[in-house]
Amino acid sequence: MLRVIPLTLALLAAWTSIAAAAPQDGDDFAVCRDRQSEAQARAAACDNLLKADKLTGKDKSLALVVRGNALINKRDYDRAIEALSSAIDLDPDNVGAVNLRGLSHERKGEDDLAMADYNLAIQKRSNFGYAYNNRGTIHLRHGALQSALDDFNLSIKYTPSFLLGWTNRARMRTLNKDFDGALKDFAEAEKIDPAAPQIAGNRCITYGMMGKYDQAFGDCNSLIQKQPKNAFAINNRADVNMMKGDFDAALNDYNTVIQLYPNNVRAHSGRGQIYERKKDLAQARADYRAAAYSLTKFDDLDVARARAKAQERLAALTPQVPGGATGRRVALVIGNGAYKNVHALPNPPRDAKMIAEVLRDLGFQTVTDARDLTRDKFFQTLQAFADEAEKADWAVVYYAGHGFEIGGVNYLVPIDARLSADKDAETEAVALEQVIAAVGAARKVRLVMLDACRDNPFAPTMQRTLSLKLVDKGFSNIEPGAGFMVVYAAKHGETAMDGDGGADSPFATALAREIKVPRVEIRKLFDIVRDDVWSATKHEQQPFSYGSPPGREDFYFVAGK
Repeated sequence: MLRVIPLTLALLAAWTSIAAAAPQDGDDFAVCRDRQSEAQARAAACDNLLKADKLTGKDKSLALVVRGNALINKRDYDRAIEALSSAIDLDPDNVGAVNLRGLSHERKGEDDLAMADYNLAIQKRSNFGYAYNNRGTIHLRHGALQSALDDFNLSIKYTPSFLLGWTNRARMRTLNKDFDGALKDFAEAEKIDPAAPQIAGNRCITYGMMGKYDQAFGDCNSLIQKQPKNAFAINNRADVNMMKGDFDAALNDYNTVIQLYPNNVRAHSGRGQIYERKKDLAQARADYRAAAYSLTKFDDLDVARARAKAQERLAALTPQVPGGATGRRVALVIGNGAYKNVHALPNPPRDAKMIAEVLRDLGFQTVTDARDLTRDKFFQTLQAFADEAEKADWAVVYYAGHGFEIGGVNYLVPIDARLSADKDAETEAVALEQVIAAVGAARKVRLVMLDACRDNPFAPTMQRTLSLKLVDKGFSNIEPGAGFMVVYAAKHGETAMDGDGGADSPFATALAREIKVPRVEIRKLFDIVRDDVWSATKHEQQPFSYGSPPGREDFYFVAGK
């Protein structure tokens, strides 16, 4: 999918010129210093020089900034911050490095640190338009519209050829209902690049809010015609249909996005609003749940607004029912092994069968035992389980199968997935947030167990079309919200073992054994499972837990006497 460029950009700007290169290093030096070089080639040239330790001072600082920019494009923000901090140490006046470090912090959800860096860049260079733009986007996401306007004004003043300065101010003015000003800004952006997709995509909303629906649809349709799978444009057209009151047309657009990109936050949030209007509150809650939960701290503006709306409506529509006297517990156990396009996994179905039997023996009222799920069946199963979780005190999911991280997002892999390129994960796989959403309606314990930190089987042939950080194994770190617990069979970056000679996986084996022990509180239980797996695998695999159940109550799989 071709994307509309986000509000912030990792801009390699305002460098100090690199010193003259030694003749023997001419090619790499020339490419590394040339801002017009192709991005990957430039990053490779700078990396070659850094690895050879052939740079010092400002030369090395510039190369580190190029590396930092490449890492941002891969969404590897921690390493980007490390590289950019080293660049700043070498050249404190390199405002481009400071600006990019701010962007890395912003993408991690560390807005305070991002603002500090943007302020520092502006302090060092008061006419640095890119930093004003980036600071303005933080103000805009936080709803400080006047501060955003002030910053976008300065960005345009000092960098009038920067297209995003104009389109960002146009979006801010649209939110502030200064429609004439927004249209003027879009017109100025067209002078810079009339084909820029963010012009038509965003102006569609401006016209829609003005009630000029023909112009709005003209803009959205023109972009969709060029890019039929552009979720941003289709969602915007759906939003305009909502403004017009044509809910059937809006529903059709949201359905189109969800069919293409079943993890899409905006489409689920918008569709939830339509179902709420139609009084189909169960489906509305299902869509709001699919949009409400995030395992990261950063969303682009449109996603953030959609997620906030979903969270607000979900809270309003969720019955405030106290925990049942019987402590109703439900579980979904998934074992995916019969993969069609990569090597099959013999153990997950067997592991899942074992865990399902144990949970039934422990008195779970409902245990859904699902095997070898295709993409569509995976999402249907999660939605059906979410309906069960609404009526339960405990909701537990156990998943065994292929799983990995791409671009900071954790995915579980259906058996029919085809991932020829990194971008296909968005359309072919199931984001972990959707599993979190499925347990989210339970009143007390919301637990997800992932016996899935296996090697990414698609990695050897997967094209890197999005310049993302492509992880060959393991899952990324996550930050589940309060009241959720996510347990990985192996910690970040490690690979879980399947078991030898037809044996169950070490994690499933330890879990099935320890979960039956009476009076072991759930937090302590997974500490014991971790130690058992660590010992059984001779220190090659270490499970890891994120989050925790509510803190004022103890929870036991087997209460005992």
